[in-house]
Amino acid sequence: MKIGIIGGSGLYEMKELKAVRRRNVRTPFGDPSDSFVCGQLEEHEVVFLPRHGIGHRLLPSEINYRANICGMKMLGVERVISISAVGSLKEEFRPGDIVLPDQYYDRTKASASHTFFGKGVVAHVSFGDPACAELRTLIARTARKFIAGEWKNKDVRVIESGVYVNMEGPAFSTRAESNVYRTMGFDIIGMTSLAEAKLCREAELCYQALALVTDYDCWRHAEDAVNVEALIAVLNANVIMAKGIIKRLAAELPDRRCCACGDSLRNSIISDPARIPKTVKRKMKPIIGKYF
Repeated sequence: MKIGIIGGSGLYEMKELKAVRRRNVRTPFGDPSDSFVCGQLEEHEVVFLPRHGIGHRLLPSEINYRANICGMKMLGVERVISISAVGSLKEEFRPGDIVLPDQYYDRTKASASHTFFGKGVVAHVSFGDPACAELRTLIARTARKFIAGEWKNKDVRVIESGVYVNMEGPAFSTRAESNVYRTMGFDIIGMTSLAEAKLCREAELCYQALALVTDYDCWRHAEDAVNVEALIAVLNANVIMAKGIIKRLAAELPDRRCCACGDSLRNSIISDPARIPKTVKRKMKPIIGKYF
C-alpha cells in the first residue's frame, strides 16, 4: 500500500526515502504544487509532495488542492498523512505539541476548490467525521512510542483529537478573530488542511493531519503576535520529529485498510449517469472511474 505524505511549511523534502524517482503528474484538474517524489520507506512505497512547492512559492489560497489529491490517487496512494504548522487557541495546546484533528470548521471563501464535483456530476459525501479514525489511532500510537523512545522528550504531547478552524490567510488572525475562535471552542488554527480532508474523502483516500503547534496565535495579550521568525524556530524542530514519526509509522502500518474510507463515494453520486456529459466522465475518471 502506498502512503502519501503532504509536507507543509518547513517540510519540503524527505531524504529518508530510498530508490527515489520524481514524477511530474498532469491531472485533469491541472498541475500539482510540484513534482511528486516517489520512494521506499521501510516496507512501504511513499509518495511525497511539498504542499507549497519547493522553495515555498504558493500561498495557501494559490494551492491547487484538487490536482494535489488527484495526483496522489493517480499514483496509487490509499492513505494520506498531511504535515502542517498550526496556531494554538487553548492554553493547554502548547507550542511543540502534536495535534491530530478530528473535526474542522471552515472559514475560507474558496469552497469551489474543495470538491472534485460539479459541471454536470453531483455527489454528497458523508463528512460528519472528516478524518480517518483508524489512521489517526495508528499515528497517535506510533508518535507516542517514537517520542518516548528515540526522541526522548517528555515535554512533547500527542493530542488525539481537536477542532481545526481553517482560515483563508495569508495574514494571521487579528486578536478579535482569535478571541472569537476561542469562544467558539476551536482548538487549533491553520490555512490548508480542510480542503485536503474534503478532497481525500471524495477520492476515497484515508486522511489524517499531523498538526505541529508552533505558537499561540495572537490571543495572548501578554505576548507578541505570531511572527514568521518565531514560528520557523519551533517548526524546524517539529519537522525533524515528524519525519521520525513517519519513518516509524511506515514500518508499523498494516497493509490493509479496515476503515470505510475506500467506499466513501458508494451511494454518494446522485446524478443520473445517462445525463453526465462524456467530457465530465473522462475528466472525473481518476475519482469516479470504478463507479462508471
